Amino acid sequence: MVATRSQQEIIEQLDLMLRARYPLIYLVGVEEEPIEDVLLQVCQQSERELRCWDIVRGWDDTGADKGSAIAALGRIAKAPSNPAVYVLRDLHPILKFPLQATNAPIVREIKNLARDLKRSRKTLVLISHSLDVPQEIIEEMTVIDFPLPDIEEIDALIAQIVLPEKLKLSQLGREQLVKACQGLSRARIRRVIAKAIAAKQQISEQDIDSVLEAKRQAIRQTGILEFFTTQESLKSVGGLDNLKKWVQMRQDSFTEEARRYGIPNPKGVLLAGIQGTGKSLSAKTIAHEWRLPLLRLDAGRLFGGLVGESESRVRQMIRIVEAIAPCVLWMDEIDKAFGNINAGMDGDSGTSRRVFGSLITWMQEKTSPVFIVATANNVQILPAELLRKGRFDEIFFLNLPTEPERREIFRVHLQRLRSSRLREFDLALLARQTQQFSGVEIEQTIVDGMQRAFSQGSPGNRRDFTTEDIVQAIEETVPLAAIARDQIDALKQWAANSGARPASQDIQLIEELRTITRQRGIDLELD
Repeated sequence: MVATRSQQEIIEQLDLMLRARYPLIYLVGVEEEPIEDVLLQVCQQSERELRCWDIVRGWDDTGADKGSAIAALGRIAKAPSNPAVYVLRDLHPILKFPLQATNAPIVREIKNLARDLKRSRKTLVLISHSLDVPQEIIEEMTVIDFPLPDIEEIDALIAQIVLPEKLKLSQLGREQLVKACQGLSRARIRRVIAKAIAAKQQISEQDIDSVLEAKRQAIRQTGILEFFTTQESLKSVGGLDNLKKWVQMRQDSFTEEARRYGIPNPKGVLLAGIQGTGKSLSAKTIAHEWRLPLLRLDAGRLFGGLVGESESRVRQMIRIVEAIAPCVLWMDEIDKAFGNINAGMDGDSGTSRRVFGSLITWMQEKTSPVFIVATANNVQILPAELLRKGRFDEIFFLNLPTEPERREIFRVHLQRLRSSRLREFDLALLARQTQQFSGVEIEQTIVDGMQRAFSQGSPGNRRDFTTEDIVQAIEETVPLAAIARDQIDALKQWAANSGARPASQDIQLIEELRTITRQRGIDLELD
């Protein structure tokens, strides 16, 4: 096997650790075979023996010590001090449970070996798909994340699997196929390519959709991320002109031309504001406008019930998004996961703080082209360190739409539903009638108006809905701004004090907010 650039970097890193006599290394990866191939190359070039063990088959050379991790560790301890690497597969189920009579001797023996191996040329390597390490040995080991295949390796893998005459792809099509495979394991790539060849005896542009479907399934199986295919463009968003201009200005920021120009990869944006004002839709449109894959992270899914599981999920999430990069990572309703953690209200023995710390450290230091779009409704409870410059390029506040924006929102939805009748609707009237309505509430009034008109006819004789039907629906709707007035007013005050950039071009509104915050006790009447 010819090592790719990323594999060669790991080979060099491991070789250096072995020469420096690191006693205990933990390799985390979704596939064993590529990890062991790399270890074999390291051992061959440094003339070391490689021995592997698992709990079912025992040692690969003798079959001994089946079913006994403590016996396998005993072999390592008793072996001559010749240069050797001993690999134990899937020890994490034993290590991740709290110390008890069944696993305490194993953890103790690993600590003993970590101390003894420093004085020999033997190295203990643990291989697992997840990082589950008890606190007793965490300081004794070095952890290496084995990455998913990069573009270079994927291209080489396709060349190995498919004969040149069966690869019916243009140069652009091959690039698209390689990008579609990003984020998949080597085994999944082989399966989806083999399936296409078995079905049609060739690979063509049509098979890219099959690869994308395999990617959706793989990401869905993580239980952490979702892969979105979105068709929403900026034309699907009514209002929010400042945000639109900001997005359009950066649409080429992930290109090689931008790198040569010296522009760094954009980090991300935080969209804070009132519920129903278009935060989620904006996240989708950014990915569509920039022609990047969109991954949605429900931050609440990062938290697991077992010790160390949450931290492992963060590492898994980072590994996937960096493999797929360049991409957009949509962190939806981040306030629900990390609100109030600095106030000691997390109630989970510090797990939330550790997960949050790992996440913001990665956000600050990441070099991979992953653009983060975080959304938050109750932004006031978010930790201040998340909001500072460096985590995000910009923080936008999405307010209730102004009258011109409400007219535009009505136009967008009615254009989609009844493009041929758009001129029949009184958009100005509808905009005036929906003061204090959010974009979602405006959309719902149209749906309610349609339902009203549909219900008044008979099967096969339904009348189409009109402006009057929508007005009737508006009059029957109580907007959230009227129900949760105090909460929304507080959010507007936060926007005025925090320096968040308005997503709309309503500069007068922001100036008005700043004036209000200097005058305590005055109600926020903005529309």
